Amino acid sequence: MAKKELTIREKTIFDGIFTKYFLKFIFTLWFKLAGWKLCKIAPEGAGVAIAAPHTSNWDFVYALGAAILQDVKIYFSVKDSLCRVPVLGTWMMYLGAIPINRSAKGVGQVEQIKQFINSQKLNRVFFLFTPEGTRGPVPKWKSGFYHVAQGCNLPIFLAKVDYLSKEAGVFHTFKLTEDRSSDIKAIQASYESIQGKFPLDQYPAYKGQMPKISEAEAKIIKALYSFKGVATKLEITTKAKLGELSTTMLDYLIDKGLLEKNMDSDKNGEPSYQLTFAGRGCFLHLSPSV
Repeated sequence: MAKKELTIREKTIFDGIFTKYFLKFIFTLWFKLAGWKLCKIAPEGAGVAIAAPHTSNWDFVYALGAAILQDVKIYFSVKDSLCRVPVLGTWMMYLGAIPINRSAKGVGQVEQIKQFINSQKLNRVFFLFTPEGTRGPVPKWKSGFYHVAQGCNLPIFLAKVDYLSKEAGVFHTFKLTEDRSSDIKAIQASYESIQGKFPLDQYPAYKGQMPKISEAEAKIIKALYSFKGVATKLEITTKAKLGELSTTMLDYLIDKGLLEKNMDSDKNGEPSYQLTFAGRGCFLHLSPSV
């Protein structure tokens, strides 16, 4: 007899009174006593959330706390076989497990999420992935999160648990472009300034906090990001709505590795500028969305 296909559970622990009142009270008290804070805004709607860096089991606890405090519902992928284990499987489904059956006849991850999205009116629902895949050191990210976001036409919510700033939650809603490699490199660059519980184990490597920049310098970065390429000093000044753009500001951003100067001048002999991947990563922290 064929096994019944398991599907995503509509009602989970995030919908119950226990979470709405008891757990929310516990995490509110815990965050206050421990000095932790939430990222300012939890994005609306559904999206693929990536949580990084992942170096400790405590990451999930703080991420769970941030989700509960901001009325976010989390789903995560596990093997179909685990969801069929008596008691354990029922509990995992109640926690928000997405049962993945990798057999030829199984419903794929993308298709299962798409069906669920089409059947529900979703508000603050995160399909959670840890791109490192493990708490230990890794040489690269798994790109399944990008495949799911692309296949389901969903944005990627960039979530963090930063043990230095003691901040948890989503800091940017990333909309995919047609350049997968560039997208992933920019996203990874944004995590280089986030410190995990064990920084030596995280990927990409922790490079320290982002350099402190002024409001005007932040406008320069935002303006350059909007160009999707290179721009001259005049174009940056106009886009950023700056009365005057000093070379000192540009040189500072170049020195900090956020900006690079294009040695090929335009027809008027004026050099152009563009963001490095570190600069694009910085932008993702400066703006909640594009």
